[in-house]
Amino acid sequence: MREFLVEITTTVPEGTPQEEVAARRAAEAVRAKELAATGQLVRLWRPVGERRSVGVWRAADEAELREKVLGTLPLHAWMTFVVTPLESHPNDPGRADSTR
Repeated sequence: MREFLVEITTTVPEGTPQEEVAARRAAEAVRAKELAATGQLVRLWRPVGERRSVGVWRAADEAELREKVLGTLPLHAWMTFVVTPLESHPNDPGRADSTR
């Protein structure tokens, strides 16, 4: 599995009923827990004072990430994504094997 840094911005279309927004947000929370349980959602942050999310996600490749992971989010139709593939840094203190 590869890791990706994903920046997500959600824009609710004007005129969307609040009941629909609330239902999708609730479904989004459930789906995020499912993706975390499978190891596809590793970490998720919200920058202070901003209405976007930044997270580390895992998938076999970017196509799978976009289609089978991010594409399954209930808010997907309202989201824009900036996806950056990641690789391990030689000085990463979290590396299990420092000889890689």
